[in-house]
Amino acid sequence: MARDLPHFVLQGIGASRPFRSKVGGGGKSSSDVRDRAAHAQALLGAIDALPAVSAASPGLYLQIESRAGEKLKRDSLDSSGIELLRVARALDSEIPSEVATVFATAKGIEKLRKKVEQFATDDTPDREKNGVVTPGRPKNADLVQSLAMIVEAGLRALWRGPHSKFPENGVRAYWEIWLAPELVETFISRATQDGVVIGADRLLFPEDTVVIGEASREQLALAVRRTGAVRALAAPSVTAAYFDELEAVDQADWVTDLARRTNWPGEADTGFLTLMDTGVSRAHPLVQPLLAPGDRHAANPAWALEDIKGHGTALAGLAVFGDLTSRLQDTLPISINYRLESVKIFPDADFNPHYLLGAVTRDGVNAVEVTARRRTFAFATTTSDDMPHDGAPTSWSTEIDQLAAGVSGLQGNKRLILNSAGNNDASRFGTKHYLDVCDHADSELESPAQAWNAICVGAFTEKTFMPAGEKDTPLAPFGDLSPVSRTASWSSQWPLKPDIVMEGGNWTSGKPPMSHSALSLLTTSHRYPLRSFSLFGDTSAAAALAARQITQLWSDYPELWPETIRALYVSSARWTNQMKSHLPTSPLKGAYASLFRRYGFGVPDLARARRSASNALTLIVQDEITPYGLSEATGSDVHKEMLLFELPWPVEELRKLASARVTLRVALSSFVAPNPSEAARGSRYRYASHNLRFKLNRAGEKADQFLARISKLADPVEGLTSEEDDSWNYGSVRRDVGSLHIDELTCAASDLARRNLIAIHPVAGWWKNKTLLKSTLPKARFALVVEIDAEQTEADLYAEVRASVAAMGQVQTVVTI
Repeated sequence: MARDLPHFVLQGIGASRPFRSKVGGGGKSSSDVRDRAAHAQALLGAIDALPAVSAASPGLYLQIESRAGEKLKRDSLDSSGIELLRVARALDSEIPSEVATVFATAKGIEKLRKKVEQFATDDTPDREKNGVVTPGRPKNADLVQSLAMIVEAGLRALWRGPHSKFPENGVRAYWEIWLAPELVETFISRATQDGVVIGADRLLFPEDTVVIGEASREQLALAVRRTGAVRALAAPSVTAAYFDELEAVDQADWVTDLARRTNWPGEADTGFLTLMDTGVSRAHPLVQPLLAPGDRHAANPAWALEDIKGHGTALAGLAVFGDLTSRLQDTLPISINYRLESVKIFPDADFNPHYLLGAVTRDGVNAVEVTARRRTFAFATTTSDDMPHDGAPTSWSTEIDQLAAGVSGLQGNKRLILNSAGNNDASRFGTKHYLDVCDHADSELESPAQAWNAICVGAFTEKTFMPAGEKDTPLAPFGDLSPVSRTASWSSQWPLKPDIVMEGGNWTSGKPPMSHSALSLLTTSHRYPLRSFSLFGDTSAAAALAARQITQLWSDYPELWPETIRALYVSSARWTNQMKSHLPTSPLKGAYASLFRRYGFGVPDLARARRSASNALTLIVQDEITPYGLSEATGSDVHKEMLLFELPWPVEELRKLASARVTLRVALSSFVAPNPSEAARGSRYRYASHNLRFKLNRAGEKADQFLARISKLADPVEGLTSEEDDSWNYGSVRRDVGSLHIDELTCAASDLARRNLIAIHPVAGWWKNKTLLKSTLPKARFALVVEIDAEQTEADLYAEVRASVAAMGQVQTVVTI
């Protein structure tokens, strides 16, 4: 029977002739036997016509239809290598029948074949009860005699939405994809190769994980066939608008359910996420368990602590739960491993002059640090009063750098700080392409987003789904820059900013572009109980989402330094396929400049930041260096210290991989003490206390050769930059700026096996001052994160490195250059 659906392999088979009567019962006529044999033969022919299950495919999706007027034996279709996915009524049958969609492994198909063969030839034993003998029936009769058709299923067989909403052929559409939880990462990895774009949000249910994908029917069909991970498909329907439009009592019911599913953290050994904003309201049930009354503060003791404007409470909801649009639809428990603090740094009335923002920020940090805790500080406000700054430090950004470095504030400890990139004005958008507006110098990041030591968060968007009937269209495509996000249009001597991008919502096209509830995020409202939810977006939302992830990461690894957490988190970021579509086919190093200006290093992946799996190995070094000192011989000449690390490389495993391509990614993070004097504003070497760089030896390059080469590169000249021919993807022009340096290279595994030396060395900084060095030799702390990713290649890199680390003694050599 031909089916009007896009089969994975476009073929069908005819249905077997329906029985006039059931086989078995009171004796067997010759016509019964003939019908039985014919039916079995037809089903066996249907099974033989199915595509062979290849070694690269885990199985087949099958569509099985019952005979007219009969029901399928469901328990037999959900066992022995066959998984029953759905059963529905056949749409085109005059007499009611059932259609099942199943996933069958090769073993499951063979067992089904055997059951049909047994039906054709074998009977169950006769049964005697009270002297009455009941003849045996054909084996598996209840299953086999109910079957009318077996074909390979198409996408429509997995569709659980309205028939009319099934996407048109030949166009890219949005799909709600229901996956087996254990196969989520496998599906995403392979589906991406087939052109399917997967969003970052996840819905978690006891037996399913739901993602949103953008693809054509053909692309998705290929990904489904190759992975066997998909359990159902549907049309995305629920956006933030749905929950925002609910009546107050209905919103409260959703809040109650989410609060009930949440495992709240205890007091002991808990990290804190500190929101530096307009204050946070404690009335909301999703906030109150995390924010103690004594954990609300203000930079000015005379200010009230309540959130009157609502911005801080909106940040709190995203910083704890992420976008509530997804969380409210989950059914699984949610565990939170940190608590909240609130510091009001903006008055309820009036405003802070921009030249006092640094002082107010410091006062706010001092107010909350009366209690010693492990904190992530999140700022989601910026100012345009210091623009244009062209990437140069301002008083506010410099104070942020001082606080991160621990040279400001009463406690004097290093701090992990995030801030937002600042938002565009919608009135500036006209007929030009929105990216041209965002890239313009007038859209440069607002202060203090250019701070060296803080993580600057811009915004991208995956909010492109509009409800049926909407005439407006999204302005930004799926996976690209959010129109609201400002970019870094400044010269290459200043840090790469933003560092990362997170979801910030989308606008609709028009004059000017406008926000839309369906393209927004959902968070907590400061007006509770009048309203439980509010719409939110912009780079403030992006900063809150990033603060949530990085606090989760630090709570998992509380022993790591702030510099290390920053390196791990930012280094986990990658550009989406849509972002990379702006690159030429074979990009040179300079081609990446526009991507860095818009997206930084891309969208972080918390799972990647956490992992050190068998085929993705991460090495972490936390150390310190004395970057400058006076020569013992002359007492006046300045020399520099360099640290040389012999990495415990998985040499044997890399050699086994031979010419297979592997990727090495290196991140070096250190907090600089800033010098904001006017003379230093134009020089990265005079603004930063110290500037560190990393170098990797070339294949086969010995330590003495390596050190000799580095010594020639240790004294860069201000304003002169050149690319090294060293196979790094991004290059020194983009890498050697700011206080966080990240680069990657892809090479043959056998070549990487011979590149196991990495050096950390300083270049000029304002600490390189003879007068200063006569009284003290300041030390600089740094974190080095080195990751080898063998991608899809089977390799056990971790086991060999673990053995090497156990056997190694000193891995660090101190060298004077």
